[in-house]
Amino acid sequence: MVLKNSYDKKVGVIGAGSFGTAVSNILAENNPVLLYSRKPEVARQINETRINSGQKLQNRITVTDDLELIADQCEIIFPIVPSENFRSMMQQLSPFLHPYHILIHGTKGLEMVLSEDEFNNNMIVTREHIRTMSEVIQDESVVVRIGCLAGPNLAKELSQSLPAATVVASHFDEVIAEGQRLLRSDRFQVYGSKDLIGVELSGVLKNIIAIASGAVSGLQLGENARALLISRGMVEMIYLGKVLGGNIRAFIGLAGIGDLIATCTSPLSRNYSVGYRMAKGEKIDHIINTMEETAEGINTIKIIKRMMQHYKTRAPITEMLYRVLFEDLTVEEALQYLMKYPFNVDVDFI
Repeated sequence: MVLKNSYDKKVGVIGAGSFGTAVSNILAENNPVLLYSRKPEVARQINETRINSGQKLQNRITVTDDLELIADQCEIIFPIVPSENFRSMMQQLSPFLHPYHILIHGTKGLEMVLSEDEFNNNMIVTREHIRTMSEVIQDESVVVRIGCLAGPNLAKELSQSLPAATVVASHFDEVIAEGQRLLRSDRFQVYGSKDLIGVELSGVLKNIIAIASGAVSGLQLGENARALLISRGMVEMIYLGKVLGGNIRAFIGLAGIGDLIATCTSPLSRNYSVGYRMAKGEKIDHIINTMEETAEGINTIKIIKRMMQHYKTRAPITEMLYRVLFEDLTVEEALQYLMKYPFNVDVDFI
């Protein structure tokens, strides 16, 4: 089912970061867009200059700081905000939402529902304590038709109108159809998937491997080492994804291997940049404080490391990155350990 008479209706985007802005420009080719910025002064500035995150805004985009306006005028909304702010955003948006709304998020992160004290006191972490962003939407709103965007979608390349593709995943055919209709163009292909959780997890877990790949590049270890890391990273993603409720099919598609390759090989990737800067000797606190936008992989590593302790699943790349980030292991020591790790079988999940 495709929404009737929706071609001239406004589409909402929540989050005026680089990816949210790029998605807004793509959507504006087919529909008028309301783009939400939480700071009124920023919204006014963007409307006046028509520039945001280094991108020129299409004429059909209007920037607002009013969530009620977006919910009132837009049946389809794309929330694209960092995972750490996602629930609070949904709590603010939820009073204005109705069952007829469709939400297709573009956030590649996880949320831990334990309090900081519970987490720090080594409370057991299981799948029940972790939420994907689609699950946060379900927790906080009456919206039923939920989807996500995932794929090799580096914001800078999208803003330059370079060829790219994405996956719209949802349990509902109409969500996939609407996402494809709104986003598809001659240079932006849109695939569909019914495996919402698998596609979400693909976008989340590849951020871990992207940090490691950046470190390999920062140490100038060569392309053979990077290929080794990416291939073993894919295996690790599949193991972790199965524990979290995904399946293999999503990980070997565009949202999995496609996104993994893009973020593991491009300096445009925020997570890749974190690993590269760590390998060059920068401390993680300095890296975080000097980044303009969130690198979701850092929080994902913390969550996955704790969860693996309960499920007793080995995730050596995640484990080593955790020790680098939070236990003062050097990047060199971590990579030496990984080179010696006894991977006796190449592929054993098929």
